[in-house]
Amino acid sequence: MSLMTWTQHGDGRAVRDGAAVAPRERLSWPRTIGIGAQHVLAMFGATFLVPVLTGFPPSTTLFFSAVGTVLFLLLTGNRLPSYLGSSFAFIAPITAATAAGGMEVAMGGIVMAGVLLALVGAVVHVAGTRWIEITMPPVVTGAIVMLIGLNLAPAAWGMVEASLGTALISAAAVVIITVLFRGMLGRLSILLGAVAGGIVAAFRGEWDLSGVSEAAWFGLPQFHTPQFDFAVLAMFVPVVLVLVAENIGHVKSVAAMTGDDLDPVTGRALLADGLATTVAGMGGGSGTTTYAENIGVMAATRVYSTAAYWVAAGFALLLSLSPKFGALIAATPTGVLGGLATVLFGMIAVLGARIWGQGKVDFANPVNLMSAGIPLIVGAANFTLVAGDMHFEGIALGTAAALVTYHVMAGITRWRRADNPVASPAYVEGDR
Repeated sequence: MSLMTWTQHGDGRAVRDGAAVAPRERLSWPRTIGIGAQHVLAMFGATFLVPVLTGFPPSTTLFFSAVGTVLFLLLTGNRLPSYLGSSFAFIAPITAATAAGGMEVAMGGIVMAGVLLALVGAVVHVAGTRWIEITMPPVVTGAIVMLIGLNLAPAAWGMVEASLGTALISAAAVVIITVLFRGMLGRLSILLGAVAGGIVAAFRGEWDLSGVSEAAWFGLPQFHTPQFDFAVLAMFVPVVLVLVAENIGHVKSVAAMTGDDLDPVTGRALLADGLATTVAGMGGGSGTTTYAENIGVMAATRVYSTAAYWVAAGFALLLSLSPKFGALIAATPTGVLGGLATVLFGMIAVLGARIWGQGKVDFANPVNLMSAGIPLIVGAANFTLVAGDMHFEGIALGTAAALVTYHVMAGITRWRRADNPVASPAYVEGDR
């Protein structure tokens, strides 16, 4: 079977009882196109929010998410269904880097993060993932994800202050839609919350659409050239660790749903996301990651066909070629963004707790307790350290605190156990 051919599942009209459409299968093309459109809707609300919050061109980010998805499908041999959308983990370092040196410097940081992720993928392809599990056990990974969310809290409040009423309505709409509707509507809560907030903002005179009326219907996105400043690299290294965890989690989730052994393509998935992020940074798009929103679509439809993701990438590419559409997204009122950011940044923080729960982290163990607690304070308070031209802030310092605290305490605990076999120190996570 060539890379761009798929076997038709059954009669192509429905998923057989108790079965699922495998990655190299498809339904009829009209049904596959419909499912591809669902994937675009599922990813859209979250993907557009990152460039709007960071000041990046939305159309450019959407363009590179489409390109990145195609790269991902090609490099994984169409074995791993996934859409690559904007990663929330980039919001904090992009904001900090932009404030320090402008958008182009932030783009350089995205490129460097992409290269590092691609290198990790190459190592994983050769050596496997065990070294990642030892280096970054769940207590460390969860702490890094949580501190990123907490570090963004002041940014959310800054947007909420611009229009408290609009922000409250936007956030409330997301919360209510999430639990009120099932299926696709529930998964579109971010997008629908933005629409509800936008309507309120329009009535309150907070939505300036002059740029939309002036924009052309068709045209290329705005492309920019990155500038490289290694002083901002430390801001982006923690993002690489988050992307590694997200990609590995995505591979495991899809493997569990399809029953396929996808461990051999884990390295390729990391390499592909790294290259997609690198390409995006080179042209003005935000960094990418595999999207959990689209896993929800696959779970609901039982269609894991990669053909649907090629269709989704095509739809996203077409949308990115409309400057008017991009201008409409960029004009989203600040109050609306504040409401959405409050919900999303909080979800990022709680995802860290989810990692702890899935990893069965024992916080009765002081090693785990301090390895999580110290970096959270560093990240939430945005501790800052200036060393020459290097500027380290809360996320970078918090990540370092998590890694150093855990491995120093775990190493001493293991040494004490060997030094005094009678002693019975608390079990150290990862010491298996």
